[in-house]
Amino acid sequence: MGGPRAIEKGKRMAESILERTRIMFHQRGYEDYSAVNLQILGSEETYGPHAKQNIDGGPREVVIWLAVFHKQKEALEIFTREIAPAGTGMAPGVTAIIGGRPKISPVLKPFFFLYPKKYIKINIFMNGQHVETFQEDISFTSDLTASHDEPQSQEEFKDLPSGPHVYRLEDLAYTRSGDKGNTANIGVIARHPLYYPYLKKTLTALAVENYFQHLLEREQPEEILVSRYDLPGIYGLNFVLKNSLGGGGTASLRSDPQGKAFGQMLLDFKIKHVPDLKSLIE
Repeated sequence: MGGPRAIEKGKRMAESILERTRIMFHQRGYEDYSAVNLQILGSEETYGPHAKQNIDGGPREVVIWLAVFHKQKEALEIFTREIAPAGTGMAPGVTAIIGGRPKISPVLKPFFFLYPKKYIKINIFMNGQHVETFQEDISFTSDLTASHDEPQSQEEFKDLPSGPHVYRLEDLAYTRSGDKGNTANIGVIARHPLYYPYLKKTLTALAVENYFQHLLEREQPEEILVSRYDLPGIYGLNFVLKNSLGGGGTASLRSDPQGKAFGQMLLDFKIKHVPDLKSLIE
């Protein structure tokens, strides 16, 4: 979609397609969509409250992302047929339908759960000969290293100098992210060891959970969805974000079903009230 007010035109066009097809569903006795995801790529919609303000009507080039689930294939065939007419007869400025008419695909939706390692027998073979049976260390649990808001750890930062400076996380760390099912993983590594205490103090699990609040899906109101694991040997932090990918993989309607951009999105996180950190390493 191109031209002035591209975001507004893109949303209205997609909403019109949904409205029109829902009327057709009702006439034929079909149920409503099981799920719908409408995004305007280029508007920073996935950033939620952290998106940069659109100036003068916003970008003049955007991509409409419209993905739907339905229990009946026949209903989705109606949806696919309505895309091309919308491109030629609705909002001006539609430049192309990428890939042509949308293709209907079955939803492969796995269900994930954790199974205790102590119940899994692992035999190691070399050259066809059994050499060892691996025994899980049952004394180790993730609770020993995972943290949520780290209230007990603030004591270690009481002597850490503060100051008037503000840094973006990108100035102080590298990040990379990916997925495991419906869970995203964000790795953060300090650019210099001296930055690490400030990252540990500010970039808590609670802070990251609040930052990605708009993408998390809670099953319980008070559910904690983000955990942090400290990796002091590499001056790193590892964040695990549960229920953050809209189902994850092929079960997700999002444009980033594997959370590959999460690490990049976190780079805009502000590290506040710190001294001149750049001078520490000069």
